[in-house]
Parts: sequence; C-alpha cells; structure tokens
Amino acid sequence: MWEWRGRLWCHLLADSDEELHAFAAGLGLKRAWFQEREAAPWKGHYDIPEELRADAVAAGAVEVDLRHVATHLRARRARMRG
Repeated sequence: MWEWRGRLWCHLLADSDEELHAFAAGLGLKRAWFQEREAAPWKGHYDIPEELRADAVAAGAVEVDLRHVATHLRARRARMRG
C-alpha cells in the first residue's frame, strides 16, 4: 500500500489480463483505469483505493506480499513466453 493524493492504494493483479478485467469489472472498476506500463514489473494492473480492498478480498482476491508478487510475475512471464 502507498499513499497518493491523500488516499492509500494497492495494486490488483491476476494470472491473465482477461481474468483481471473480469474481476475489476465485478468491483465496478472502469476498463479505462487499467494500467499497462512496460517499465513496471507488473505491466498490467489496476490501482485500487484502500476502501475497495476489503470488497476485492471478499470477492476472492488474495492479499500477498512483494515476494509472492515477484514469484507470480515470473511464472506469468514464463507462461506468456510459452
């Protein structure tokens, strides 16, 4: 979690962009809010505010630490190279 513009935020990631977009839509996030940045280790993600985090977890999101995210991203890149 990090602070930006007076709010706390976190990233929403998934195993695939399709899964991520579907999950985000279920939370009421707009597709236009999807961020895809080549320079970021998590190229495709949504930023969600702290107040939406509990809803995401209740819907099935799993809270993870940075070590888990790194493992997840390596596995995802390997699947994409395929």
